Amino acid sequence: MTFKPLYQKAAILRALVVGLCLALFSLTAQANPERSPEQMIRDSVDELTGKIEGRRDYFAENIDELEALVDENLDEIADFRYIGASVMGRYFQNASPQQRSRFVDVFRKTLIDTYSKGLVTFDYRELRVLDAQSAQRYEDQASVDMEVVATNGDVYPVSYSLRLSGDDWKVVNVIVNGINLGLTFRNQFDQAMRDNNRDYDAVIDGWAPELAVDELEEGGSA
Repeated sequence: MTFKPLYQKAAILRALVVGLCLALFSLTAQANPERSPEQMIRDSVDELTGKIEGRRDYFAENIDELEALVDENLDEIADFRYIGASVMGRYFQNASPQQRSRFVDVFRKTLIDTYSKGLVTFDYRELRVLDAQSAQRYEDQASVDMEVVATNGDVYPVSYSLRLSGDDWKVVNVIVNGINLGLTFRNQFDQAMRDNNRDYDAVIDGWAPELAVDELEEGGSA
C-alpha cells in the first residue's frame, strides 16, 4: 500500500465530495431516447458549473443558499429510497417502514450538509465527461464516466451508476478514484449496527458517514 501525503489525502476527499455533489445535480430532465445518460451528465455539469463558477466565495459565506440549491433538485435526480435500501443492506428487511423512511431523510440531509460545503472548498480546474463510454448492457441501467481535474493537475476519475425509474434516469451510486461510495456507506452502516447491538434507532440518530484515511489510501491512484 502506498501512503499519500496528508495534503493529497485531503485533496482526494474533496474530490470525492465534488463527485457526489455532481451526482446530486445530475439528470434533472426526463429520460429521452434522443439524449443519452452521457449527454444528460454533460448538460448537468455545464449547468452546475454555470451556477457555481464566479460565486464560490459568495456561497462559501452563504452556505445555506447553496444547500437550498442542492436540496431543491434532490427529488428529481437521486433515487434516495433505492440508495437508502442499498446502504441498509441486509438490515433493510427487518427495519420498520418508519425506520426506513427516517434513515432516507437522515441520509439525504447528511449529503446536503457535507457535499454543499465540498463544492466551495475543492479547487478544481475542469470537470470533463469522457468521450469514450462503455456500452449499456441493459436498457434500464447505465454508467457514465468523467474526470475531476484539480488545479494542481491531479485527475480523479468519477463513474456514475444510473437506473431507469419510470421515465427518469436516477443516480444510484458513485465511484470516485476507485472508491465505491455506496459500498463504503453500506459497510459503515453494518459496522454501526454491530457496534450498537442492532439498535436501528440509535444508528439512524447517530448516522454521520465519513471516508476513513485507510479507505482513501486504498483508492485508485490519479
